This record gives sequence, C-alpha cells and structure tokens, in this order.
Amino acid sequence: MSVTQRKPMSVAEFLDWEERQELRWEFDGFEPVAMTGGTAQASAVQSNLIGQLHTRLRGKPGRPYGSNLKVFVAGSIRYPDAFVVCSPVDPKATVVTEPVVVFEILSPSTAMIDRVVKNEEYRDTPSIQRYVMLEQDRQAAEVFTRAGDDWVGHILSGEVVLPMPEIGIELPLSDIYENIAFTETGASEAT
Repeated sequence: MSVTQRKPMSVAEFLDWEERQELRWEFDGFEPVAMTGGTAQASAVQSNLIGQLHTRLRGKPGRPYGSNLKVFVAGSIRYPDAFVVCSPVDPKATVVTEPVVVFEILSPSTAMIDRVVKNEEYRDTPSIQRYVMLEQDRQAAEVFTRAGDDWVGHILSGEVVLPMPEIGIELPLSDIYENIAFTETGASEAT
C-alpha cells in the first residue's frame, strides 16, 4: 500500500490560487482553509469596532482595516475581523505584513483556531503587539500583549476600558458592544 504525501502549498502558490477563487480562503501554512460566514451579532460587533477605531485613530499614525484585507503572519495568510497598521500600506496591496493590533470575533466554529492556532501565529509575528479576541455573546475579551519576551494574556469583561498604548488609544468595551442586547442566556442580538 502506498501513501501519497501531499506537498505543502507555498504562500505564493496560495495567493495565486486564491486570486482565482470566488470565495475567500485563509492559508494555514500548508493548505487553503475555507472561510465561513458569520452571524449578525459578529457583524454588529465588527462594525462597531471598526467605527470606533476609525474615530479614535483620527490624526494618529495607525489605520484600521477590516476583514477584506489579508495579513501575512508566521507563514500563514489570515483575514482578521479587524486590525491596525501603523506603517504605510500600498493602496493596491491585498496582503499586509506589519499589523500592530489584531482583532478576532470569536464564534463556536472558530474559537479554538482563534484561541490556539492564530494566537500562536500572532505571537510569532514581531510587528503584532496586541491580539484581542472579542466574544459575541457577552461584553468580554481575551487580550494578549507583548511584555518583553513574554506573550501575556488577560481577560476583560463588563464596563472596562481596553488600553492600546501601542496605537495611542483606549477603547471602552461598551463602545464595541454598543446597541447589542444580550439575552439572559448570554446570546446577543443586534439592535
């Protein structure tokens, strides 16, 4: 019995292949991974987040981007829900290589990848100073930051402020979750 081993795709091969696809795909360093759709709650959180980042970063060197632009991190290609870049980005770029802060909105289907796999990729990307994982069923976040050679995690919830000194702003969690009503079971609804 012979087992055929597949040769991993290179980043360049993936980018060339993805350009010809109708749907979006991420690249895990080995092969394409299909992107799935999100929920109304996740979309509302993302919209609030990007709006707040735009407002707070006005006049500062950082610029926020949403999930239409890819980032190259630790040999993988990802579409974060939002991220901030503080260096110039070519207007025709489809891939950014130096994000400073990255945001993912957790869902039941992606939480494990976001918490473990992407967390390691973001940790292993020197430009990334902060990784924020936002819950969609309650006002809370898991935040990882660089502290010297360490990658330190914190949990924020409730009426707290998310400090982001690397981009010169602070962001209350309540602003990210504005107009999202949480049910008693923890699920949320966009209002």
